[in-house]
Amino acid sequence: MSESTGGYVFGRHAQASHVVIHVSDPHFLADGVPLGGRYDVESTFARTLDAIRSVHPNPAAIVITGDLADLGEPDAYRRLRAAVEPVAAALGTVVIWVAGNHDERPALRAGLLDQAPSEEPITGVWDLDGLRVIALDTSVPGWHHGDLDDGQLGWLADQLREPAPHGTLLAMHHPPLPSHLPLFDILELRHQNELAEVIRGSDVRGILAGHLHYSSHGMFAGVPVSVSSATCYTMNVARPAPDVNGMDAAQAFQLVHVHTDTITHTVVPVTDAPTGEFFSERWLEKMARLSPQERLEAFSRKR
Repeated sequence: MSESTGGYVFGRHAQASHVVIHVSDPHFLADGVPLGGRYDVESTFARTLDAIRSVHPNPAAIVITGDLADLGEPDAYRRLRAAVEPVAAALGTVVIWVAGNHDERPALRAGLLDQAPSEEPITGVWDLDGLRVIALDTSVPGWHHGDLDDGQLGWLADQLREPAPHGTLLAMHHPPLPSHLPLFDILELRHQNELAEVIRGSDVRGILAGHLHYSSHGMFAGVPVSVSSATCYTMNVARPAPDVNGMDAAQAFQLVHVHTDTITHTVVPVTDAPTGEFFSERWLEKMARLSPQERLEAFSRKR
């Protein structure tokens, strides 16, 4: 997978084998009405898609970890699909839709997957040139907390029996992590111990999640968990708990680089801010013409 930096490697790490775009919580509504009467989620999502076009020319996948629609309305899924699919096609990549607690399984199936409406969990497996992505459905029809039943856990165990060449990423909505905000613990993922038993010792290298509306990271059963912030609105975690509430700022997604020995998660802000012009493709070309020692002299030595 080519990098947007033109293949330059100046350090000890080779380029990532795979780059994945991780987006979460767009919360689309029918007719494009503002979420809660105040958040223009379609406009912010359009800026998100513009940023996705810029950060990498050919990502392995765009993974959207749930709460695709706020009320599960058929028109909301149609509008979201119409926004995302042309971008994915232009980038030559696939979209992995993950169900969240605000989604309705029958409408999601019909609107995004071209499947018959059903209340069955929405799961899937993707082979991205040796990197396996498995989508789990932690939604519970009629509720906002998360859960994984025996059937889904058994299915996951079957999928993980054979390791993938580059390992596996799990994509799910409810993160198997604690939150410092008590309100999210009410809506936490159930049966986490059982999930840990399934993935511990497997080839699962990372878990991508959403739900919290703020970026967070932790470990679960020895596996790194990365929670992407929301694109609709975020929680103002600068305020003391429990007074943390939503704000129309700090929307972001994540750029996931999969390396042989590690995976990095870069928070990409969805913003239009004044930006410097020092580093460029021309600057990289100049560094590439220098020897490693000359590069240190040119860029590392303090003047």
